[in-house]
Amino acid sequence: MLSVLLINAGVSAVCFALAWWISVRLRDPSFIDAWWALGIVVLGAATFLQTTPGPHALVVFALTAAWGLRLGLYLLRRWREHGKDRRYAGLEKAAREKHGMSFAAFSALWVFAPQMLLQFVVALPAMLGQISDRDVFGWLAWFGLTLAVFGIVYESVADWQLTRFKSDPANAGKVMDRGLWRYSRHPNYFGDLCTWWGLYAIAADAGHALWALPGPLLLTFLLTSFSGAPTTEPHLKRTRPDYEAYKRRTSAYIPWPVRRLSADAPRPN
Repeated sequence: MLSVLLINAGVSAVCFALAWWISVRLRDPSFIDAWWALGIVVLGAATFLQTTPGPHALVVFALTAAWGLRLGLYLLRRWREHGKDRRYAGLEKAAREKHGMSFAAFSALWVFAPQMLLQFVVALPAMLGQISDRDVFGWLAWFGLTLAVFGIVYESVADWQLTRFKSDPANAGKVMDRGLWRYSRHPNYFGDLCTWWGLYAIAADAGHALWALPGPLLLTFLLTSFSGAPTTEPHLKRTRPDYEAYKRRTSAYIPWPVRRLSADAPRPN
């Protein structure tokens, strides 16, 4: 296990160094969001090449590839269509004006180095779940497989619905509250969480419950308390007049029937 993780850390470092160099040439690190998913596929593939394929390895790598390729290519296309992300533009401005940092230093220290560490930790179930001497799936692995497949499909449908909604000029400035977005404000994040807790369950069945646990725990924190909803919702409240009402009546992550709330009723979590 340690040997696989060390080799994968080296692979990750080389890939991130190359991605950083590209960002300097483009003066835009926004494609890191796409590399977040695609890089986990690379780590999964590196693990697969170092292990003897068994049922756990085959299933975990297949799930990782399905999740990462779909999401990574979706985010890469979105970046190509919309250009530099406002979040990274704001960070770059702060690094330059407050700290006198060059773009290369900002990109390396504020974007790519932290993302490399976070990506590696989140990817632990995708790596450790493949390392097992068990030749059969236990009930926990079957549960994880079911949950991960559900998460991949759920997230894919949510992203597809949002893309269709945004492609209609008539929806400019409106809140997306249709389809899966009617029942939670972040169905894409909910699908992400289901996928990674499902992969964790398979890793636990493979015998790595403790070592793989930081992965889904970190992802849950990032999506719910740091870089997910906390960065998107303030922008939506500023640019979508109806977003506050949508927030009051709609669950944050877990799909739930729309609530009929009075003006002074508490908001759902």
